Amino acid sequence: MGKRKNIGLFLTIGVLIVVLGLLGWFLLVIFEGEKPHIQIGPLPEYLSGDHSFVLKISDKRRGLKSVTVLLSQEGREVTVFEKKFPFKGLFNRDGVNTFETAFNVDPAALNLAQGRVDLQVLVRDYSRRSGGDGNLSLVEHNMVVDTVPPAIRAVSRLHYINVGGTGLVVYQTSSDTRESGIYVNDMFFQGFRAKEGSGQGFHVCYFAVACNKTGPRDVYLWAKDRAGNESRAGFYYHVRRKHFRKEKINITERFLKRILPYFSFYPLDAQSTDIEKFLKINRDLRQENNETLSELRTKTSPEKLWEGPFLRMHNAATMARFGDRRDYYYEGEKIDEQIHMGVDLASLAHSEVQAANKGRVVFTDRLGIYGQTVVLDHGQGVASVYSHLSKIDVEPGQELKKGDRLGLTGQTGLAGGDHLHFGIMVGGVPVEPIEWWDPHWIEDNITRKLAVLDR
Repeated sequence: MGKRKNIGLFLTIGVLIVVLGLLGWFLLVIFEGEKPHIQIGPLPEYLSGDHSFVLKISDKRRGLKSVTVLLSQEGREVTVFEKKFPFKGLFNRDGVNTFETAFNVDPAALNLAQGRVDLQVLVRDYSRRSGGDGNLSLVEHNMVVDTVPPAIRAVSRLHYINVGGTGLVVYQTSSDTRESGIYVNDMFFQGFRAKEGSGQGFHVCYFAVACNKTGPRDVYLWAKDRAGNESRAGFYYHVRRKHFRKEKINITERFLKRILPYFSFYPLDAQSTDIEKFLKINRDLRQENNETLSELRTKTSPEKLWEGPFLRMHNAATMARFGDRRDYYYEGEKIDEQIHMGVDLASLAHSEVQAANKGRVVFTDRLGIYGQTVVLDHGQGVASVYSHLSKIDVEPGQELKKGDRLGLTGQTGLAGGDHLHFGIMVGGVPVEPIEWWDPHWIEDNITRKLAVLDR
């Protein structure tokens, strides 16, 4: 009898332990404390227009119960998105554990005022915690509603620009402007803050009318504020047509044999003929080199570094002009055409090359068809180019004064003889150097316009 009583007691205790264990497990499941997970984006700092958000939520245990997205502004609350998830199966085993959706917030449609607005995402699960309301996850994000575009207006007047030439506009923007400049069709020229003491929001922008672009030109001021709002404004300008000279260049076998070895660094098909190799250099490598020069515009100083007219190489004859339309012939047939983007100046072999104006060296290297090349930045998007050099005497980062020696002329690259290829770039676009050599052009088109900043 004693043994039976003990066995019965053990069974009772065992059953009780199992029951208590099941009860504990049940309570842990029902009252679990893991909060739902929320992921939302992109989260902008500013709302300037209709913005799309992607919302991802999940709860791997008890499953999702509800999600609510709210906007709060100055005591007003707007429900942007709301959804409840049904309870399915034992312990919600068939319920929703993950959910993804997209929703939009349009300040105009929701009648939001300018200023701060708070975004809230609230997600609950099916846990019995919090009096049966479930675990709550909350994500908050503060934004600023700004749908008013920045103001921009031209201050300078009477802008006359030659095709292939340079223009300058002095303009003023509102204080919220973060980026501004001028568009010539789809080509953007960055504007820069004017000198200190010239007033609030004044900028200058040098721009070019490219000589290799045809058709009508749409030139306008453009600005974007911190919220991404954009505005554009017109100003008076007149683009004057210009006739460019045509030049015929005959390619000879002697020329090919002399210049092709220089381009051993460039991948050319060994099976190609010499003239096929030349055409690849004259077309593909030329385009690559021009892109390299154009990209140097990103290294420009925001300050104006140059002073007065640019120097022209001393005692040098003009061998080729800016904008020359060059037709290339081989054995009596036209094989290619290109536009010359600088002025070729020739003097004695290995003549000294001087800095055309005050500036900072931003490039010194071999540059394909241009050979040994130096580029000086003169600030605010203006740069000068010196090519076909036989020797370079400066280093990147070095500051030069007008007239400082930077190298010697040569015939490196695709040069037919010893000379200097001199170029001016504005915003990465080659322009007519003669304008920058001319003190009268500088006075009429730049100095007088900058003078409005001193009024």
